[in-house]
Amino acid sequence: MASSIAIIDYGMGNLRSVAKALEHVAPGARVLVTQNRLDILRADRVVFPGQGSIRDCMHELARWDLVEVVRQTALGKPFLGLCLGPQALLDFSEENGGTECLGVLPGRVVRFGDPRDPATGERLKVPHMGWNQVRQLRDHPLWRGIPQDSRFYFVHSYYLQPADAALAVGSTRYGFDFTSAIARDNIFAVQFHPEKSAQAGLRLLANFADWNP
Repeated sequence: MASSIAIIDYGMGNLRSVAKALEHVAPGARVLVTQNRLDILRADRVVFPGQGSIRDCMHELARWDLVEVVRQTALGKPFLGLCLGPQALLDFSEENGGTECLGVLPGRVVRFGDPRDPATGERLKVPHMGWNQVRQLRDHPLWRGIPQDSRFYFVHSYYLQPADAALAVGSTRYGFDFTSAIARDNIFAVQFHPEKSAQAGLRLLANFADWNP
């Protein structure tokens, strides 16, 4: 079990719900919601959450002097990205007229264009909001104990487009199949909100708390 989990607080997102979920599944861990660079660097595990626009995300990371902290921790310890987090880890996002991101993993973030139900042709709403299935594309310790095609909670208008197909570990259908989870080495990052995703989400967080890549 992890002795300390740092949730990076750069002013974007309801981080208390993430912290409460982690405290529930990892009662032996010290869970910190923090902007303190040293606390983040010293933690055994790091969670990189977020919601809102990618431009604001990058601006706030720079304002709190956390850009290099995110890059450094993403290279060396169990690292979990949530919602906006995985988008920020890629190279570039189409949002806000185009935004350079952290470049930790290769890929782009693109907007849902005009998604339609393949069966009826009906136009699907953007943002993609609500419960949807995640197809596990390969085995990973964070999928342990989570049934294939479990449902998770999503809220987003942009989706991940990794440059390397091997990064994709989960996909979801919303008019078409898009990448909803990516992973490499010590990094696992998901477009959905595990803290809002009932038992499947709690199991993923518990797996993260036990993960030793």
